[in-house]
This record gives sequence, structure tokens and C-alpha cells, in this order.
Amino acid sequence: MPSIARDAQMNDEPILDADLIRRYGGSVPRYTSYPTALQFTPHFGHDALLTALARCNEVAAPSLYLHVPFCANPCFYCACTRIITRQAAVIECYVDHLLAEIALWASHWRGARGVRQLHFGGGTPTTLDDTQFGALMTALDQGFGFIDDPAREYSLEIDPRTVDAARLKTLAALGFNRVSFGVQDLDPAVQQAVNREQSKDLVVAAIDGARAAGFRSVAVDLIYGLPRQTPESFAETLRQVAALRPDRVAVYAYAHMPQQFAAQRQIRLDELPDGATRLQLLERARATYAAAGYRMIGMDHFALPEDDLARALDAGTLQRNFQGYSTQAGTDLIGIGVSAISRIADCYAQNSKTLALHAAALDAGRLPVERGLHLDADDLLRRELIESVMCRGEIDYDALSERYGIDVADYFGHCATALQALADDGLVELSADRLRVTRRGRPLVRNVARIFDRYADQALTGRHSSAI
Repeated sequence: MPSIARDAQMNDEPILDADLIRRYGGSVPRYTSYPTALQFTPHFGHDALLTALARCNEVAAPSLYLHVPFCANPCFYCACTRIITRQAAVIECYVDHLLAEIALWASHWRGARGVRQLHFGGGTPTTLDDTQFGALMTALDQGFGFIDDPAREYSLEIDPRTVDAARLKTLAALGFNRVSFGVQDLDPAVQQAVNREQSKDLVVAAIDGARAAGFRSVAVDLIYGLPRQTPESFAETLRQVAALRPDRVAVYAYAHMPQQFAAQRQIRLDELPDGATRLQLLERARATYAAAGYRMIGMDHFALPEDDLARALDAGTLQRNFQGYSTQAGTDLIGIGVSAISRIADCYAQNSKTLALHAAALDAGRLPVERGLHLDADDLLRRELIESVMCRGEIDYDALSERYGIDVADYFGHCATALQALADDGLVELSADRLRVTRRGRPLVRNVARIFDRYADQALTGRHSSAI
């Protein structure tokens, strides 16, 4: 059993060491991919993706991600690709192009059918109406094959302000069985500061409506580090959410990068919590959900013990991808829509980030790939190693050596000094055949992974979020 799973079952919670976090804090990749998107290049395009797809014979059915970028109003904290509009014609045109993209992907896909994992993200996916959702689900089913299995994960992100009980029943009838509600914070002062005002009663009604509609899993997304948050106010949000007993809770760190995301320039710097306060906010989350019986998954997710995410942790099948932690390790990911990223075999491919470029490529009969990367042998080794650190909290050198036909410990001998420094600080335990992340190191697991990132020194300050 993976070491992090064993620790969690023993209620061996991570240790948040303020001194270490101050020393190791700074700009660190989230490692939702390796190499990160900063290494993607425009030299990888449509033809390179088709070459990768041609190598996908006799592989497992893909996971699917569909991006809906539209929002009616801006949330100031947002770092996603989103477009503020209420124009029905713009949305309808985009749906038409999504249908074309689905058909084009399906014509090129040569692997197995039978999708186990599907996710609609955004933006606000529920900007789409029921007819548009129905058309997209039908096209995805025809193109890739849905499965009639209660264990499948067909999920979507929902702004609680955009649905009622009837809408949730319709979405469940279309085939969705998991939902993630974006709550962020329940404190009115924080909501006002980030332009995301919603009452607790509205959130409760949405969660109750999802359960009544038959959704198998209900998740809540929170953010710490937002303006006007205090340890006391956030503790109340955490308590209220825990009382609702969602199956999963994600507690993401707010990354303030106004030079990249214009909406964040509306946030006042003097209202952001400092580093010490951010650490207290995270500690409140850890303590609250540990006391409520949740298991900590990776660095920012909490799940009830019977949830599939916790089971994947135990089974060693946990994966980290562009949507965070996932249960489906080893499957290709097809990303559909503006900015969506696909992971196919040994390649990444990212779509155009504007509606105009996305539409133009599809109108020309091409997949709308704008940039990507073909991983070399070193990238593939490091990707598996970093995923092991991020998802299982350990590296089995012998297993990797056997799989890649090299002495992995010797291959990364140049990292010995940096790894020993982590060990001296109590973040990892080192042996001849294994690296294990400790309780003290788990909150800084991204810093551990960074040691093995050959591109880390190329990353520009401010292009990644802080470690905590």
C-alpha cells in the first residue's frame, strides 16, 4: 500500500511547520503535468498530434475533458480561461464548434471505446442550456462510447447560483453522476471582495438538490488566501461545509498573479492575507476535515474514506492531471474546447485560447492545436517519478530502474545534495532503494518534486503559484 495511504489510515496527519514553509515557500509549479505548460511550444501542432494519435492502437478508452469558458460575471480570483458574455448567439456558435471538434477527434481516435471518466469544466459549464448539453452528450457518446456502469465518473463544475433542483435533475438524466460546486468562501465580506456573492442557503439548496437528483458524488471547492479572509472567518466556512458532508472538498491556494490575469487587478493587495496567515488558513482546513473524518489526498483535497478518490489512493491508481487529482491513472486525456489540454501517449497538445482561432481551425477541418510538446525519454522518466511523488509520496527506485532499464538512483545522482538537504530538514526519508515524503514534507511535496524537474531553473518568477 502506498505510504501516504498508510499514514492517512493511521490518522498520521501532515505537519505544517511554519519555519520550513517560510524557507521553502515561493514560486513552485503545481505539477498538474510534467513538463509543465510553460515548456509547450508552437512547433508542436496539428500534424504532430495526428502522429501521436496514430500510435494509439489497442490502448484504453480515453478520459474526456470539455471546456466551457463562458461566465456571466467575472470572479476576481479566477485564473482560468474564461469569457464574460451573456450573448446566446456566441454560446450557440461555440457549441456548434464543440460538436465539430468532437466529431473530428472521434474520426482520428483509434484506441478503445468505453469512457469511464468525463468532466465538463470552465468557466461556468451551466451557461449551456439543456438542449446544448444534450447535443454534446449525444455526440460524445456516439464518438467515444459511454458505459452503463455506476462506477463511471461523469462530472461537471457548477456555480450554485446557476441551478435549481429541476435543472440538477435534468443534468443527472443526461448522464452526469458527479458534481463539484464552486463555493470558495461563505463569508459575505470575502465574497464581496472577489465579486462572488452567494448565500449559504443557496449552497445548501444546490447540494440537497444534487443528492435528490441522484448524483453519486458531491464535491465542494474552496479557496484559501483570498482577500479579507481571516483564520476565524475561514474556520467558520470550513465548519459549515463540513456539516454538509460533501464527499470531497478541495481547498485550493489562491495564486495572485495579476500580471497574467487581468481580473485579479481588482483585488486590493492590502486585503490579501500574508504568508503566516495563509499557513493558518491551511492548518484550519487540515484540522477541520481530519476531525470530521475526511482523509487528506495529496496537498489540497479531502475525501470521505469510502470515496473513490480515497480508494484510488489506497490502490495506487491516483493520478494528477490538469483538473487536479483523479482516479484514472494511465489513461489518455482528450481535451476539447478553447485552451483545453490533451495528454496523448508521449505528447501534450493545447488548443487555441481564443474563440476566433478555435473556430477557424475547426472550420478548416483541423483540430485546433496551438502548441504542445513531444516528450523525450528523460521527460517520460521524470514525469512518472514526479507523479509518484505527487500522488503516492514516494519513489521506488528499483521499480523505476527495472521499467526504464537504467539505474535510476545513479541517473539522479546529481540531485543527491539537494535531496540530502530535504532529508536534513525532515521533508523526506532516503534509503538505497526509496525516497519517502514524510509528514513534515507532505505540505511541501511540490518542492520535493521540483528537485527532479530539469526545467525548474527556466521558470520565471511569478509564473507559478506559491508553495502554500
